[in-house]
Amino acid sequence: AACSSIVPPPAKTPQNRQRKLKSKKVKIPFIPLNKHDLPKGQNAIAGQQWDLFEDISGNPLFAVLPLTFDIAAEVAALGPALRDPADRAIVATARVHRLKVLTSDRRVIASRLAPVVD
Repeated sequence: AACSSIVPPPAKTPQNRQRKLKSKKVKIPFIPLNKHDLPKGQNAIAGQQWDLFEDISGNPLFAVLPLTFDIAAEVAALGPALRDPADRAIVATARVHRLKVLTSDRRVIASRLAPVVD
């Protein structure tokens, strides 16, 4: 599926080409959050989920992608195309790194802003 013409994908530049990893790692966006910094009783990420994030970040088959300026600029460029800011961050990350999105979210799929895994 092609990307929507609302916001074109990032240009093919030598800089963007250098950013591509040549390994076959699975790449996921990740916003760091220290569960110990949360106020008591406000666990945004349940213990089991946090353990999963820690396992993924330590697994050599996964590459944790930080939220960079390029991704933040892409989020802003997407504007209101997706209502959920997390969806915008995921789509923007996929666009900047030229990745497919693995999702069942119908809004993300219908937006056609990034290719999705079939």
